Amino acid sequence: MKRISLFFCALCAITTAASAKTLVAYYSYTGDCEAIVNELCKQITADVVRIEPAEKGLKYEANNYALGTQLLNTIKANPDKASSYPAIDPVNLYPADYSTVIIVTPLWWSQMAAIMQSYLFQVGSELAGKKLGLIVSSASSGISGVVADCKRLVPDADYCPENLWIHNSNRSSTSALIAGWITANQLNQTQTTSMQINVIVGGTTFPATLADNETARAFARLLPLTLQMTELNGNEKYHYLDSSLPTGTYRPGTIQAGDLMLYGSDCIVLFYKTFSSTYSYTRIGAVNNPSSLAQALGSGNVSVRFEAVSTATELLSSPLQAQQQGQLVFHDGQIFVTHNGQTYTLTGAAKQ
Repeated sequence: MKRISLFFCALCAITTAASAKTLVAYYSYTGDCEAIVNELCKQITADVVRIEPAEKGLKYEANNYALGTQLLNTIKANPDKASSYPAIDPVNLYPADYSTVIIVTPLWWSQMAAIMQSYLFQVGSELAGKKLGLIVSSASSGISGVVADCKRLVPDADYCPENLWIHNSNRSSTSALIAGWITANQLNQTQTTSMQINVIVGGTTFPATLADNETARAFARLLPLTLQMTELNGNEKYHYLDSSLPTGTYRPGTIQAGDLMLYGSDCIVLFYKTFSSTYSYTRIGAVNNPSSLAQALGSGNVSVRFEAVSTATELLSSPLQAQQQGQLVFHDGQIFVTHNGQTYTLTGAAKQ
């Protein structure tokens, strides 16, 4: 009976943690929305998908905004017709896999940018019942038209009570505005379990925490993993994997010592110094205390082992928490739960 209870509690908690995920979907024409997303990702953990038009190099503002206006008018004339919306590139992250979705979009002439409207037209049904946050960037125009477009395209979402409007007069306060918006909408209240891993260099073990995103989860499924990492630029070690991982790139601006990142889709990068960077990465996680990481890694190529172990205290149900603490071990794509001296997979079968 204990075996069944442990399995059930762990499975329910893992399911809850897996569903309590955030997706940020954005379109950026001038770079303003990209800057907003970069700041947002410093304050919350989320997967990121950038929406891009299928036809590149178009100047929507040329000839007194002729093309941009034409796209918006075509949508307005037949908003229920798929052909009214400009084509966009396929995306590899889907709202159906998330509990919270944040839309970051520019305003075009008091309306939502046509490119973002295309995305919401395609995924609107997937957003039904999802918690939906809206951040709008404009020069000075109010955002009521964008809010109306969003609710037309996604009528059944659970909208956050407050939208965020960032414009030229308050753009210098973007960080503080985002922090206040996150708090007002309780977007920082979701309880998720951080997966702990060990980064082992020589005889030194550095505890680290993985991000709550698809990239980190895919990386965890590869563990345990020993990588021969190459020195670069006096601040990082890198290794190219044999296969690709999911990506959700952003520009962190400042790389912190201990950051574990994915460059492109297959290059694992472990940074051991703090510095400014204009490159884009996908976050995997970070070493908890990197104070002696540089010394351990040294100045040349080095072998680094990654092992994944996460305590199950947060994952187990409250009554079971009060009785004991368990341990989750992630190995070969399976999850094992240790309880009273025995280890169980999530099938409930005991492993001696």
